Amino acid sequence: MAALKPDVLLLDLEMPQMDGVETLRHLRDVHATVRTIVFTAFDTDERIVSAVQAGAQGYLLKGVPREEIFNAVRVVHAGGSLLQPIVASKLLKQVSGDHKQQPEIDALTPREQHVLKLLSHGLQNKEIAAELVITERTVKFYVSSILSKLGAGNRTEAVTLAVQRGLVKL
Repeated sequence: MAALKPDVLLLDLEMPQMDGVETLRHLRDVHATVRTIVFTAFDTDERIVSAVQAGAQGYLLKGVPREEIFNAVRVVHAGGSLLQPIVASKLLKQVSGDHKQQPEIDALTPREQHVLKLLSHGLQNKEIAAELVITERTVKFYVSSILSKLGAGNRTEAVTLAVQRGLVKL
């Protein structure tokens, strides 16, 4: 990394050897000139706040149109910061202390809603991955996000809460 001296780095939060937030802290300490945009599937309040506190200048959710990625790189390269509106909203709520005990029903993305529906049918990650033609690792990201958004400790609790809130029908 030091030999490459990048101006802008796109960084996922889930990586095999070092967590993305830990990587941001390391980059901040070692390579102060690197400007970083988090590019991830995670949109939980705690992940956003942790990434920004660790030094991220941008935060984009996977699935964003390519032009928005290009724009974010330009903005961050020029010295600015960029957060998608949904990310900015979550960050502002977190910072202002405006937390909701129960997430809004529409807090789940359409893909998360689909994964939740498949979870409610008892499918395992491998089966969900095959059904949606995505990797098992991506399914794990979605499940983790669903658990966080619903305030659930495990898949069974997530499905139970989802049924109670009318998100899925058994």
